[in-house]
Amino acid sequence: MKSDSEIERDVRDELQWNPDLNAGDIAVSVRDGIVTLAGFTRSYTDRLEAEAAAKRVAGVHAVANDIEVRLPTIDQRPDPEIARDAVAALRSELPMSHDKIKVIVKDGWTTLEGTAEWQYQKTIAENAVRKIKGVKGVTNVIQLRPAVQPTDIQRRIQEAFKRSATLDANRISVEARGSEVILNGTVRSWTEREEAERVAWSAPGVTHVEDAS
Repeated sequence: MKSDSEIERDVRDELQWNPDLNAGDIAVSVRDGIVTLAGFTRSYTDRLEAEAAAKRVAGVHAVANDIEVRLPTIDQRPDPEIARDAVAALRSELPMSHDKIKVIVKDGWTTLEGTAEWQYQKTIAENAVRKIKGVKGVTNVIQLRPAVQPTDIQRRIQEAFKRSATLDANRISVEARGSEVILNGTVRSWTEREEAERVAWSAPGVTHVEDAS
C-alpha cells in the first residue's frame, strides 16, 4: 500500500510528465488515497488532462478536481459565439440526433440538455463541445431514453469483457436490472475500472451503470 505522500509525489511526477501541461500552476493534496487538484489551467482540455493524469497513478481511489479554468484573453469569446459553434459541432458529430440536444452557455460554461437513445451519443456530444474555443467547462445532463428495451444485457457485457485485452473478466461480475447495470469485483487499476464502465455503457439500452468494483 502506498502512503499518501508517495501518491502525492507520483501524481506530481505524472502531471509534469506531460510537456503540454503547465503543472506548476496545479496544487496536489492526498488524503486516504483521495487526490484533490487545485490551482488553475489555461484551457478546459488541460483541466481534464490533469484529472486523467491523476487517475492513472497507482493507489489513487478518487480524484476531486477543483482546478479553475482561466482562459487567456485571446481565447475568451462571447457566449453566443460559443453556443453557435457548439450547435454546429453537434450537427456535424451527430447528424441524425443533434436536434434532440439543447446547448446553454453562460460565462463560457456549456450545459447540454435533451435526450439520447445511446450512451455513445451522450459521450460524443460532450467531446464535441469540449474542444470549442472559449469553453471553460461542460455539464452533460442529457437523459438516456432507449427506443427499445435492452435484452440480454448481462450476457452481452460479459462477452465484451472477455474480448477485452485490458480487462480480467473473471474478476468482474455483471448484474442487470432492466436497463441498469451493476458491476462488482476487483480491478487492478483506475484505468481498468474506467474501461469496465465504458464497456458496460456501450451495451444497447443501458441507462445507468453502478460500479461497486
